[in-house]
Amino acid sequence: MGQMLSQASSQGAHSHEARAQGPRLIALAGPFQCGKTTLLEAILAHAGAIPRQGPVAAGASVGDSSPEARAHQMSVEANVATVDYMGDHYTFVDLPGSVEFAHDSRNILPAVDAAVVVCEADPRKIPALQLILRQLEELGVPHFIFLNKIDAATIDVREALSILQQASRTPLLLRQVPIWNNGVAIGFIDLALERAYVYREHAPSEVVDISGGDVATEKEARYSMLERLADYDDALMEELISDIEPPRDQVFDDLTKELRAGLVVPLFIGSAERGAGVTRLLKAMRHEAPGIEATRVRLGVGEGGPALARIFRTIHTPHGGKMSVARVLRGALADGQTVASPQGEDRISGMSHLMGTATSKTTEAKTGDVVALGRLDHAQTGDTIVADARAGAADLQKTRAETPDPVHALALNVKDRKDEMRLAAAMTKLIEEDPSLVFVHDQELSQIKLFGQGEMHLRVALERLASRFNVAVDCSKPTVAYRETIRHKVTVRGRHKKQSGGHGQFGDVVMEIAPRGRGEGFAFSERVHGGSVPRQYFSSVEAGCQDALLHGPLGFPVVDVEAVLTDGSYHSVDSSDMAFRTAARIGMSEALEKAEPILLEPVLAVDIFVPSDAMSRATGIVSARRGQIMGFGPREGWEGWDKLETLIPEAEMDNLIVELRSATAGAGFYQARFDHLAEVVGKQARDIVAAHTAKANAG
Repeated sequence: MGQMLSQASSQGAHSHEARAQGPRLIALAGPFQCGKTTLLEAILAHAGAIPRQGPVAAGASVGDSSPEARAHQMSVEANVATVDYMGDHYTFVDLPGSVEFAHDSRNILPAVDAAVVVCEADPRKIPALQLILRQLEELGVPHFIFLNKIDAATIDVREALSILQQASRTPLLLRQVPIWNNGVAIGFIDLALERAYVYREHAPSEVVDISGGDVATEKEARYSMLERLADYDDALMEELISDIEPPRDQVFDDLTKELRAGLVVPLFIGSAERGAGVTRLLKAMRHEAPGIEATRVRLGVGEGGPALARIFRTIHTPHGGKMSVARVLRGALADGQTVASPQGEDRISGMSHLMGTATSKTTEAKTGDVVALGRLDHAQTGDTIVADARAGAADLQKTRAETPDPVHALALNVKDRKDEMRLAAAMTKLIEEDPSLVFVHDQELSQIKLFGQGEMHLRVALERLASRFNVAVDCSKPTVAYRETIRHKVTVRGRHKKQSGGHGQFGDVVMEIAPRGRGEGFAFSERVHGGSVPRQYFSSVEAGCQDALLHGPLGFPVVDVEAVLTDGSYHSVDSSDMAFRTAARIGMSEALEKAEPILLEPVLAVDIFVPSDAMSRATGIVSARRGQIMGFGPREGWEGWDKLETLIPEAEMDNLIVELRSATAGAGFYQARFDHLAEVVGKQARDIVAAHTAKANAG
């Protein structure tokens, strides 16, 4: 490195980067079980918002305060806490780490000023970390990394930096190095301040002199930090080349500018459980993180216009009704004010700040504030609301975040018939809170289905259904929508004759019934000569054929057949539309039995995305499910990931996401769409038909 920088000189003047003003919203993100909720507790304790920091596992934390979160000892929804620190107003939102609950972040992250990504240097969690960092990068949200559990670390911080860099497309910037004592990190050196700190349990760290053994480490790490900053600052680069020590203000200005521009990701170290390193992290957020002005620019919200807020979460409370958690992006909102959403107008009925599940009433929310607004019946999660619908019409067009496609499903049966209406009403509220849930009443299969992001996601939804709405359900694997078709062409006669005094009923048709190509559906035509069947009855014959297709000889709807009306006869008095419809249904039903019916199952095109080192496990999972591998290769734009293109029968999709996530430390996922119907043969077909028949008879 040569002679390390000599002191003095302030050449290369820099404009001072101003500390952001106004309330700030900071997200705490990171992979599952990396310590986000513990960090929130440590921050709240440091800010004096709670008396002391307690262990999250004890079940008394501000975050993870719902019964479901405490029962499963994991975050299952976003938690909001608003505090004051050193005269500034902050709202922290603790996001779930499990990919099954990651949908919460889609509407929250666009509205935050910055994020702190809590993580460990664990190679197994790198794919999950990559998913989070990619989302922040694509949204343009400036973010810090807090390398947690440094007191239990077993690797050098430079090695940890190298591991974590694999997950980030933006360069990571090491801001601190640990002070080691007998293999344990007892403190850190801040590379920007050039100051050493020793951790104190749940107390501010103590400033100490940089000892002789750590001087060389600090100098080398600081120089590396300055070199990275100099990549974006020519003046700093000249100072480094000339061995001139840059002024501290200039270094902090560069750190601030490059964080806010998304050019670097500062990396801090500490232990959330011990409260170690939290003060320095808070001060970095205070001085370097952008504020509401930058967030408004990023979201394309102009300064002029009526008061505007973005709703990022909906909560239904047992006694207070619906609360819409929103961030005010422009102007101010007051309790009792009328606001407009894309769906209509509502009057704010109650306004509160949040501290987990606790609320404190307020009467006004200013630019940058996060508040819970009461009784906005029309507004939904992700909506923009404005104080004047006409003046803010353009802002109302802003679209909410896309809901991820579901990857897991359950069939629901209410234990008490009278609960069916209550189930639908309760699910409406749950879906308002969690738009990634999908509730469907499948009329064809007479089945109520709930779709979601995974097994735990649906389990939590059902627990809420029982505890909050008192609706108990039994769950089962959803029924597959099998179909049937025919193998051969046959000619049949369908005849309907009935005499019961007065006008009788008479219809007589001759038809050719034949299979069609897969996916071509039903077709009807006629080749009648000499008026044996009057033209007026052709549509009734077609309708009768379709009636018979609803329930084939194997018990399933029939597809991909054609019917050609070739002959028949009629009676001038007794023939009618209904008589010919009935005759056609009789004929088609007979034809389907004669034409060798075959069973068809839906096959899905499934694109599977996994970390590259899990590819062999993914192919094994597909093969075990009667799947076909159609192609594979690198996932475009995602280093270290692969894409597997497959065809898998729908009957084999149950718990696929559970297996994939188990094989990929929770990071793998898939996208599925219907592809085609394929024939089922042999014992498998016989078993499916037998089970369907038994169920129909039992019903």
